[in-house]
Amino acid sequence: MAQEQAGRSLRSAKWRADVTAGVLAVWPADPAKRTPAEWDQVREAVPGGRFLPSSVIKSRTRQAVAFARRHGRLPADVFEMEPAPRVARMLLLSACDGQQATVERTDEPGRALLRLQLPTRPDPRTYADWTWVACPISLPPTIPTGAVLHLPTLRVSGGRVRADLAYTHAVPKTARTGHTIALGVDWGLNTLLSAGAARLHDDGRITALGHGAQFRASGVLAKQHRLRRLSERLHAKADHYQRLIDGHAPDPALADKHAVLVEEIRRVSARRSNLNDALAWAAARWAVDQAIAAGASVIYLEDLRSMEAKGMGRTHNTRMSQTVRGQIADRMRHLAAETGIAVVTVPAHNTSKHCPQCLTPLRHRKAPNRPTVAGWKWAICPDRYGCGWQGDRDHGAWRRIAARGLTHQTKTVTDRATGAMVIRSVVEKLEARAVIRPAPKTSRDRSKTGPTRRHTARPAPRRRRAPSPAGPSGPAGKRPEGHAPTDRTRLPRAAHRHQSMTTISTPSPRLRPGGPPSGRHRPRGTALGAGFHLHAHTTPPRWAEPAPDTTSDTGSLS
Repeated sequence: MAQEQAGRSLRSAKWRADVTAGVLAVWPADPAKRTPAEWDQVREAVPGGRFLPSSVIKSRTRQAVAFARRHGRLPADVFEMEPAPRVARMLLLSACDGQQATVERTDEPGRALLRLQLPTRPDPRTYADWTWVACPISLPPTIPTGAVLHLPTLRVSGGRVRADLAYTHAVPKTARTGHTIALGVDWGLNTLLSAGAARLHDDGRITALGHGAQFRASGVLAKQHRLRRLSERLHAKADHYQRLIDGHAPDPALADKHAVLVEEIRRVSARRSNLNDALAWAAARWAVDQAIAAGASVIYLEDLRSMEAKGMGRTHNTRMSQTVRGQIADRMRHLAAETGIAVVTVPAHNTSKHCPQCLTPLRHRKAPNRPTVAGWKWAICPDRYGCGWQGDRDHGAWRRIAARGLTHQTKTVTDRATGAMVIRSVVEKLEARAVIRPAPKTSRDRSKTGPTRRHTARPAPRRRRAPSPAGPSGPAGKRPEGHAPTDRTRLPRAAHRHQSMTTISTPSPRLRPGGPPSGRHRPRGTALGAGFHLHAHTTPPRWAEPAPDTTSDTGSLS
């Protein structure tokens, strides 16, 4: 058990050391922006650098630049830039054999028994210094009855021993090729996911199935952003207190304040982790449900491991960079595997730039009703007469992703390190066929087939011209002539809370002749409240009897 845990830490440190050594060996002339030749050099120098995300290389480069800014030289290796790795307080049982640990179900449903050998003294010398310990485990209802249990990982949380239990059960096998219906998924910011289905026909045509859907998580992302800013402020205060403690004589008050801040930072970090985990599961569940509803056998996911937001402002850049896209992709693969749906990542190159129907570079505008104002959200195809497609930028992107995945099925490979399916590159010949054909219109033809039928002249104009008789004045006065009222007859609950009874006006002694005196203007309609159409009432009439209208019906009807 100890060897396995130490081996994992050493393998992680060895990988970081190799990546850092490769980056330092071919240091670029401008660390902020490598040339294509320098990218090829660094990928050759790093083990497995051909398929390594560029974000990993960029992060190691920024780490070395920060070290050089502080010390005036480049680091010799990763051990100068990073402290010694810490080992988590957990017990890995996955490397144990049956002589050290076993797990099996009990006769009681929902229960399992973990038996493992633990030492009875700090320095065990003989076999007699070890003893078997039985640990009953409560299984969550999400574990199927026929699932095979594996040895868990034990950790201490809240004064209790928790078991992270892994299990396997039979699921349909996923296929790399042979897909006809696919779900394309595009990443966004406030609109976290945009997805839609596409069908590959026998003649090679690709059509969209429906208009797609969006997973909007703006509220959760706003809370996430607020917690991130709070964490930054707490870290800044804690660092300030630490500098005061290091530079002066020990002060119990400063030490206590620093301890309080450290505990609050831990609590905020736990809240952020829980929120990210819940968001990842919810987004993954939504995407898999969309694929099941559309009957898709594959989900083509945009590969944005190396995405870096630029030019959108400091706030948007930070929020885009800290979105839990990696967790969402992992959860999506896990949930899709249970139903036999494959999840394949495709290159994100030009998915939002080109038209999904003709591959022409799009013009991005601010809104559909502002076609001349440059923007980001709305995309318009410049080929107005040949194609004419326009729509939301993310909706065009999922169409491009689904079409690219369906045409590049034969290029799907399985990554040996992670086991994930991926399409690594775009083939121009296949990309030329990755277009969404407009679906044929199913509505009946309404074009004219003969002359229009002659309509007789109306005996009276459509709108009533005679004034209606004056009725008793209600609390809001007399409605003007026109269509029948279409608003609700009952007031909503607590309508008085949504509208003030007082308006800004000149004080009037009387509202109308014969009415009670009033020290201020108080329209009667304001008592109704709640909503625009419920508080935009007409003014009560200021006359007792309406004067007859003798000019409304004058003139000819012809």
